[in-house]
Amino acid sequence: MPEGHTVHRLARDLGELAGVPLRASSPQGRFADGAARIDGEHLEGTDAFGKHLFLNASTGSVHVHLGMQGKWFRYADPTAPPLKQVRLRLATPVVAWDLIAPSVCELLDEDGVRRVTSALGPDPLRPDADAPAAVAALAADPRPIGAALLDQAVIAGVGNVFRNEALHAVGVNPGRPSRALTPDELTELWGVLQAMMTQAVEDGRIITVDSEDRLALPESESRHVYKQDHCRDCGAPVTVATVAGRTAYFCPVEQPD
Repeated sequence: MPEGHTVHRLARDLGELAGVPLRASSPQGRFADGAARIDGEHLEGTDAFGKHLFLNASTGSVHVHLGMQGKWFRYADPTAPPLKQVRLRLATPVVAWDLIAPSVCELLDEDGVRRVTSALGPDPLRPDADAPAAVAALAADPRPIGAALLDQAVIAGVGNVFRNEALHAVGVNPGRPSRALTPDELTELWGVLQAMMTQAVEDGRIITVDSEDRLALPESESRHVYKQDHCRDCGAPVTVATVAGRTAYFCPVEQPD
């Protein structure tokens, strides 16, 4: 599932549709009513909150959650015929964006948007994020920190890669109870998440290791512990475990029990 940086980058890139009348359609047919309502509208702006994308028009906001399979595709030629499985096509005279296989694609009013966002924890990528609230929520959580970080109601936008890499960066074992971490550790963790996720928006991928040519790094070499055989800092064999139903990777030397 795409993590928060992907959705924030999409919100930024889809902003090119704003300001001109949109041609909206649903070749697949499953969003035909919603597409008809926004067809001819001007996109007023785009927004991201955690893993949720909002495309805002005067008639409502298109709410998209990509889930496990969803993708957006950009076409420089807006007359290119869409694939039959496209849930939503948004086109201007110069560009088209096609949405395929999202878990959610719906048109919401302002109250609907608030219902979605109010269920989410602070998003490290948003300038209005309430960092003290995120730290307080983690400090009160009895679950392993590796579980708490994946709960979108605690912190929005964090997925398995950021969970593993951020915990490694602060030297915290994913199995430690979240409420056992010190305030300084939790504050540092929040800051690391902000920095990693912000960089990932710019890179278009998650790269947590230092490199002079970051974007040339193969995926297999771009992280410290996630899907690594050995820790890229100390060389110790990476431990693989299951935390909150997801595979966790950590260094037994740098992240002791």
